[in-house]
Amino acid sequence: MSFIVVYDACVLHPAILRDLLVRIGNSGIVRARWSERILDECFDSILVRRPDLNREALARTRELMCRAVPDCLVSRFSHLEPGLALPDLNDRHVLAAAIRANAQAIVTFNLRDFPDHVLERYDIEAKHPDDFVLDSIDIAPAAIIRSVTEQLAAYRNPVMTMQEMLGGFAR
Repeated sequence: MSFIVVYDACVLHPAILRDLLVRIGNSGIVRARWSERILDECFDSILVRRPDLNREALARTRELMCRAVPDCLVSRFSHLEPGLALPDLNDRHVLAAAIRANAQAIVTFNLRDFPDHVLERYDIEAKHPDDFVLDSIDIAPAAIIRSVTEQLAAYRNPVMTMQEMLGGFAR
């Protein structure tokens, strides 16, 4: 059985990272999960920061993400939220989704919002996406190389070099 992870909205926001995480979620290394609410938060944030983007194109991206990763959507977890104590109450839905999904990790940039002393009650850990990708490389280097190679090949307009893509990951 695969390691189950829930991707927080913040790691799905940057397109280059979102693409890699979806590819990792589709590689068989992990079972990547998210909720409609996580996707709402992600794509609403993208539109706030980039109002020039086409709403329909983003809706298509969202749809393609869900098609790319079988069984990615977590539902029926809202009843868990009131009992969860996190520094940012707006993050309770992410932890509730992780609990419902039986996840071992939440992949997030906001590690302080998911303190160890809270998550350990549920056998969940918060992972920075850098650490998550590095752990994935340790587990299945060939699968990650394949994911990155496929991602690079998918960039046709504009064409991106490996160095540019790695720079995007670094940002």
